[in-house]
Amino acid sequence: MKTVKPFVKWAGGKSQLLDEIRKKYPEKIERYCEPFVGGGAVLLDVLSNYHPNEVLINDINAELANTYRQVKAITDDVIAMLKIMQEQYIPMDGEARKEYYYSKRDRFNELILQSQNTAEKAALFIFLNRTCFNGLYRVNGKGMFNVPMGAYKNPLICDESNLLKISKLLKNVEIKCGDYKDCGEFIDNRTFVYIDPPYRPLNTTSNFTSYTSCEFGDKQQIELAKFVDMIAEKGAHVVVSNSDPKNANADDNFFDEIYSKHNISRVMASRMINSKSSGRGEISELLISNF
Repeated sequence: MKTVKPFVKWAGGKSQLLDEIRKKYPEKIERYCEPFVGGGAVLLDVLSNYHPNEVLINDINAELANTYRQVKAITDDVIAMLKIMQEQYIPMDGEARKEYYYSKRDRFNELILQSQNTAEKAALFIFLNRTCFNGLYRVNGKGMFNVPMGAYKNPLICDESNLLKISKLLKNVEIKCGDYKDCGEFIDNRTFVYIDPPYRPLNTTSNFTSYTSCEFGDKQQIELAKFVDMIAEKGAHVVVSNSDPKNANADDNFFDEIYSKHNISRVMASRMINSKSSGRGEISELLISNF
């Protein structure tokens, strides 16, 4: 199997679970849909190895969707800007880096306020993702990116060869930004659908779902389960990822109940994002499928 790395680090990214998710792929993938594309590890795996004829991806994060579009359409412009930022940032000392990082964060937020969907904003998105704390994407109530600078010594800001590979893979991919339910019309009985929503927090300190200013709580998880029921009735081949509440409470059957019509597997994954190293380690995650 060919492997192409996502161009962003993303909370809950699926690179480490690809071997388990691959076991759920259908033999042929002619149509593919990913309503919460995020970092796109599964998307890139499917594009690299199955070459579907029709692909729709979606994310509610407008800045992420813009970055996919810019990488697809004008990769050379994005790469040129990233090269400049890499050449400027890497030789700097700590204080200079700090000043540079926050100036780029301010510029990125300016472009958000101006609703500018440009190559510059995409390049800034990737720069900030590569240099911010833990690769998080988090916004405040006004939708402004507010993650502080990370402590990476030599971050790879411009991965030119990987971006060029991804641009080619995205050539025939339709990219939407909006509610996942808008993907319903595309999905039919020939479609493989992978759904990776904001995870249900295991506790109050593990909530990393604020990558938009929109809430995704238990009510939204229940609505998503109903959407999964609906597309499964269409005959789509569906796989859903989520956190396993039983890591924190063995009696918590939330997902077992709302996905009672489907098969639930528990797989082991590393907790990749935690402010304390003691909070990182192997935990169970859910893979839910309708077959």
